[in-house]
Amino acid sequence: MKAQYMRPAFRLEMPAQTTTPVVVASPHSGRHYPQDFLEASVLDERGIRSSEDAFMDMLVAGAPGLGAPLLAAEYPRAFIDLNRSPDELDPGVVDGVGRVVQTPRISSGLGVVPRVVANGRAIYRGKLSRAEAEARIDAVWVPYHRQLDALMQAATDRYGIAVLLDFHSMPHEALDSVARPGARRPEVVLGDRFGASAAGHLVDALEAGFVEAGLTVSRNAPFAGAYVAQRYGRPGQRRHAIQVEIDRALYMDERMIRPNADFDRVKRILTGVIARVAGTLPGSMPLAAE
Repeated sequence: MKAQYMRPAFRLEMPAQTTTPVVVASPHSGRHYPQDFLEASVLDERGIRSSEDAFMDMLVAGAPGLGAPLLAAEYPRAFIDLNRSPDELDPGVVDGVGRVVQTPRISSGLGVVPRVVANGRAIYRGKLSRAEAEARIDAVWVPYHRQLDALMQAATDRYGIAVLLDFHSMPHEALDSVARPGARRPEVVLGDRFGASAAGHLVDALEAGFVEAGLTVSRNAPFAGAYVAQRYGRPGQRRHAIQVEIDRALYMDERMIRPNADFDRVKRILTGVIARVAGTLPGSMPLAAE
């Protein structure tokens, strides 16, 4: 195995006792940047981290204390995007890729091996080999999704239902397109693929928790949920997946990539909404939020 893949693909934090069918995940907060990757990039350290959902795994760290497993990526989104299909290979950055169906994500440089970071800034000078792209998928993407599959199956086997809360963060500027004149801009976006990936009452519980905490919530705009929600959200099979996007300006200095003074408050809010959703589900044992 190459040195850059010696670190595990993910970090799994299991509760002392699993008491809920909720599974919490953070697929874009990985911050292990392999040295070979950094040397191949044209970006500086701050630039390469601009697409990272920085600190999101820390914000949802209360999940195991609520009886829910927490799955967090170790490698960053700029290296491999776990919220994409492994087939979404971008010929603009991966050499040897034949004709592909051009999805909006591939066209914008945001395939499974991204070509760009925030604001369309190129990551590399040239292209990666097909072998390198497939090595990233095999070493990071496959183990992460194998583990997530196992967690969802375990919840379904034990409770007859599984609910994935997939946590992300979004640049503050990403909300410009959905802010109505004179209205508060959304601070949280809940994506259920317009009802296709989760039952409405689960999304309602999430929204109510955020609203009671004083935050403005939007549904499916501008983010309706990507590959993870599509793959794991099967309400007809009692498997639900909701993508939760949090405005980064709420908890961090986006330019300096460091937590701000409200970090702990936002962490308490997220712990509370996880507890709220868990409390609506069969078999869940109510535990106090941290």
